[in-house]
Amino acid sequence: MVDLKDNTISELLSEATLNPKEGLVQQIYVILMDHIVNIRLKPGQAMSEKEISDSLKASKTPVREALIKLEDTGLVRIVPKSGTYVSPISIERYIEACFTRTQLEIGAVRRAAERSNNLRSVLNLESIISKQVQALEAGEGQLFFQEDQALHKAFFTMAGIPGIWELVKKTQADVNRIRHLKRLYNIRREAQVIDEHKAIVAAIRSGSPDDAETALIQHIGSLETEIDTLSSHPELLDYIETLNASGKRRKQAR
Repeated sequence: MVDLKDNTISELLSEATLNPKEGLVQQIYVILMDHIVNIRLKPGQAMSEKEISDSLKASKTPVREALIKLEDTGLVRIVPKSGTYVSPISIERYIEACFTRTQLEIGAVRRAAERSNNLRSVLNLESIISKQVQALEAGEGQLFFQEDQALHKAFFTMAGIPGIWELVKKTQADVNRIRHLKRLYNIRREAQVIDEHKAIVAAIRSGSPDDAETALIQHIGSLETEIDTLSSHPELLDYIETLNASGKRRKQAR
């Protein structure tokens, strides 16, 4: 079983810095989200406004607003008169998020294929894939994930509906946490992902909405595929249950 280290807020934020010339709320939100998604902050772990404020040398107001944004994405729970806690990892929310993303992204790649004459956008898609290949070859897992997100965002941008990607991201909290745990359990498919991305972009370049939809479904998979993948790795499901149970005990102990 994977054994993830316990970290305190102050330890995780000891080297984090904020740029006073940019929006503090968004910076704090991104920093905390990264620690939660990568399970450095575990389910049930308390997130003290004061500890975050002190560690980042920021006032409580932007910290509070960042925590509210995190609650909107499902990554934390704010309990009145108790505190803020990292949310449990929910398989149900994971399945729902996969369904939401698939349905919305089908529409995006179809619209992108209908705009295949936008050569600049097509070249941008191909450039992102090249960067993802480089990240894979360099063993840069985090960069690979960032380029993966950039590519899917670019589908929505090329489709002329970039705001929908922001909606998709709000549903992906547990998708991204489970994706991280899959990597830890060596449930990996990066090389296959590259090939699938190339197939989607090739279909978009050729101006074929049907082929783009087929390639996307082969990449993201159906709900049945996701359920089968999880079911075939009971050790992963057991660990998620252990994380959540430990988090519940941690919260009750406060």
